[in-house]
Amino acid sequence: MDINIKFSKTLKLIRKSKGLTQEQLAERSGIDYKYLQKLESKNPSSPTLQVLEKLSFGLGISLQEFIKEIEEKE
Repeated sequence: MDINIKFSKTLKLIRKSKGLTQEQLAERSGIDYKYLQKLESKNPSSPTLQVLEKLSFGLGISLQEFIKEIEEKE
């Protein structure tokens, strides 16, 4: 599976498990809501390391945990 697809699916799964909407996560992470929608789409763009760090903060997990979850996604 493509790494961008793994990332997109993992992001959505973790966000939902935390009970967050896209709007809430975007606000907590300090990223644009439309950009977050793109990251969770079927054709996601590649996030920068800075964006991954912001999303991790917004999700309340460490960057290492987030990357580990992405790597483990089948």
